[in-house]
Amino acid sequence: MDVTRNVTTAAAYFPARKSLPALREASTACKACPLWKTGTQTVFGEGTSRARAMLVGEQPGNEEDLSGKPFVGPAGQLLDRALQAAGIDRADAYVTNVVKHFKWEPQGKRRLHKRPNQGEINACLPWLEAEVAAVKPEVLVCLGATAAQALLGRGFKVSQQRGQVVSSPLAPVTLATVHPSSILRAREAEDRHREMQLLIEDLKVVARLLADARRAQRS
Repeated sequence: MDVTRNVTTAAAYFPARKSLPALREASTACKACPLWKTGTQTVFGEGTSRARAMLVGEQPGNEEDLSGKPFVGPAGQLLDRALQAAGIDRADAYVTNVVKHFKWEPQGKRRLHKRPNQGEINACLPWLEAEVAAVKPEVLVCLGATAAQALLGRGFKVSQQRGQVVSSPLAPVTLATVHPSSILRAREAEDRHREMQLLIEDLKVVARLLADARRAQRS
């Protein structure tokens, strides 16, 4: 996760002690990129430092921006259902995003998601690096192309490599799947059902990996 040189990054706001509570508190003052000006607040990750799986999305959405919590909107609720169907205890998962502020553009009274650019991603990556270091997840899951390409390289294609275990220094096991918001955008109910099942199958891979790791620890 190389940060582009000559770009102000979140590392300038790091606390001396890099525990999750200290990082979360420090992140509230982050102005490493211009998104702090339009976001309501920083949306840091959520979960225990003992979480065995870390799931990383792109950025908070409208509901997350207002509540200050990640994955609480429609996409987050869909993710919760998929995790449950895959047999993953939500308490075993730490959820976060590559970018910690909501990037949006107005459409009438609505605030529509706008994809973060590379400079914004680079500026924010140190927060995610610190979260990974604090949690030390056994399995890291990238949700969607932005997260996958930020962490696994610009050439990574979720459409071709989803559900496949890939080599990464971030965690013992790393893989990518679609972001749950992509399922919500599907127009037909049949398409949404099919994509939901595929997401569940990818998360079942995560569940099996966690089970294998636990058995190995006990043996």
